[in-house]
Amino acid sequence: MAAEPTTRSIVRDGVAVGIATGAYGISFGAVSVASGLSVWQSCALSLIVFTGASQFALVGVIGTGGTPLFAAVSGLLLGTRNALYGLKVNPLVGWRGPKRVAAAHLVIDESSAMTITRTTQEHARAGFLSTGLSVFVLWNLATLAGALAGTSLGDPRRYGLDAAVGGAFLGLLWPRLSTMRNRVAALLGAALALSLVPLTPAGVPVLAASVVALGMGLIGKDTDE
Repeated sequence: MAAEPTTRSIVRDGVAVGIATGAYGISFGAVSVASGLSVWQSCALSLIVFTGASQFALVGVIGTGGTPLFAAVSGLLLGTRNALYGLKVNPLVGWRGPKRVAAAHLVIDESSAMTITRTTQEHARAGFLSTGLSVFVLWNLATLAGALAGTSLGDPRRYGLDAAVGGAFLGLLWPRLSTMRNRVAALLGAALALSLVPLTPAGVPVLAASVVALGMGLIGKDTDE
């Protein structure tokens, strides 16, 4: 039987996850300004929205000429999974009142994964806070660095950055295709989006694909590992 992890080791692992994940904010900052957002708008997204998939979806819609409304709805749909995570994480960490409200902003894929496997409340809180806070701080710093670097490059089309949103989003998605349900959701969403591209305004295909992903996420637990 494996030894029970210590609080110190949980915090160490959480910070390591935060470093690895937060560094990817550089990509978001760069593709965000390449899509037409300013540096401060890109940084505000990371501070307020703080969920990578939703942020990439939002700037992807804007970058292809979609309306802010379609962009916001697409990001919101992808972000609903965090609410589902919260239902699982909340009883494990056991916070109430203002602490619970503040903690809700840190409910993301990584902090949830580092919380739900813990057997004690102390360890659950350690995993949640060490991962959530480290990702938040580093993601925002990296977003600023990427956005500043992106603006210094000039016209993004000279370097192919106008196509970087799709590549960055694919990189974010790829590690999650480990189960049959996720693979089916990705294929259905992509097929629907591609079929709608010649028929609908920019932003609608991404919005439709988000609805597919949300629907698949509400289906029962995938048992195919």
